[in-house]
Amino acid sequence: MTSQTTLAGPGQQPGEPGKPDSPDGLQAGLKNRHLSMIAIGGVIGAGLFVGSGAGIAAAGPAILLSYALVGLMVVFVMRMLGEMAVARPSSGSFSAYADQALGRWAGFSIGWLYWFFWVVVLAVEATAGAKILESWVPGVPQWAWALIVMVVLTATNLVSVGSYGEFEFWFAGIKVVAIGAFVVVGLLAVFGVLPGSDHAGSGLAHLTDAGGFFPEGPGAILTGVLMVVFSFMGSEIVTLAAGESENPQRAVSKATNSVIWRIAIFYLGSIFVVLTLLPWNDPSIVEDGSYVAALNAIGIPHAGQVMDVIVLTAVLSCLNSGLYTASRMAFSLGQRGDAPKAFARVNKRGVPQAAILSSVVFGFVAVFFNYQWPDTVFAFLLNSSGAVALFVWLVICFTQLRMRGIILREAPEKLVVRMWLFPYLTWATIAMISFVLVYMLTDDAGREQVLLSLLVAALVVGVSLVREFRSRKAKAPVE
Repeated sequence: MTSQTTLAGPGQQPGEPGKPDSPDGLQAGLKNRHLSMIAIGGVIGAGLFVGSGAGIAAAGPAILLSYALVGLMVVFVMRMLGEMAVARPSSGSFSAYADQALGRWAGFSIGWLYWFFWVVVLAVEATAGAKILESWVPGVPQWAWALIVMVVLTATNLVSVGSYGEFEFWFAGIKVVAIGAFVVVGLLAVFGVLPGSDHAGSGLAHLTDAGGFFPEGPGAILTGVLMVVFSFMGSEIVTLAAGESENPQRAVSKATNSVIWRIAIFYLGSIFVVLTLLPWNDPSIVEDGSYVAALNAIGIPHAGQVMDVIVLTAVLSCLNSGLYTASRMAFSLGQRGDAPKAFARVNKRGVPQAAILSSVVFGFVAVFFNYQWPDTVFAFLLNSSGAVALFVWLVICFTQLRMRGIILREAPEKLVVRMWLFPYLTWATIAMISFVLVYMLTDDAGREQVLLSLLVAALVVGVSLVREFRSRKAKAPVE
């Protein structure tokens, strides 16, 4: 191929010789092992390591039920998304499906909101990573570390989708191995059979010995839900990445089928270990972080430094995936005419260069806001994207209600993955998500997030409706 860039579309297939391209022009450079690890690591963010201590302090052992409720919600949402993604793999995933099932306004709105969410996450994670790196090398200022991290991962994403996949394979791999080892070692210590440990082996006593299983009352379960729900965001990344894999249907089907055990082991398993190693009200859980406190209780030397390495890996993984996800959503929006056409162009390596660079530029701007105006401008950005995860899940539910009929009419043989008990479980999931959003309005921090996110969503939907009105007016015959 001689052209440097091309507008992606059917029949146009830039890319490396000998490698299949996806129908939209992106390079199908993700291997099955990449997709498997993206699927496994996608639900493990830095929030699990850093934020779980606050949830435990708020709800006590009942936080396990909070994680179980949110996990169940995510399992249902992923099953719905898997049904659509297996039938119609797309780099735009749920945004493209919303476009087809609910209308242009829905695909436009949820696509841009999702892009906005991830570019704000870029700033949050870059800052978190920079703080850890600065503590290791104080001679380099924090802003410089944030810049270095962003530049390196931008370069990775620009090289090829295979580079992104390879980096994510190892980042996610480290997280998976670390949590798996933590669960195994922790359980051995819980039952007093860990060699060389001086832990008393308290068994399951700590689940009830400090005020019972519901020390803060049953209502604390819902408070816990608000605190843990956002640590699950990212599960849907695999359905976007599947569009650039050699076998999208197989990859998505495998990922959606495995989401149950992933949540059970990595979330419920690890939090269960923390709660059985220490009383829930142990001050070290909040002061040192739940995982560091648990490792210290076992007697693991240098637990803080070990966890810093793991958290940094989780941060880099989230940054890497955030940049990839934001750029692919921008690419899909460009394809559908909902973003500048340049976003839909891919270079000779099958990479949407303009979409990546535009996403990272906004990420850089958000990082600047975080350093310059952390309590005003950046706080607004953070809070106004806070409830977007729940909006995305709601749109996936409503989209699946309509897409099931469309798939059955147009290509019933592609309905390989099916949502369980359709449509009853879909409506039940809509009710669960709606309840969480309404309950957030009763919480001081949650109320601001919901209201500001609704404000931004209303602005985006307004823009989409105005564009649609003007488009129809332009197409109408002139009298």
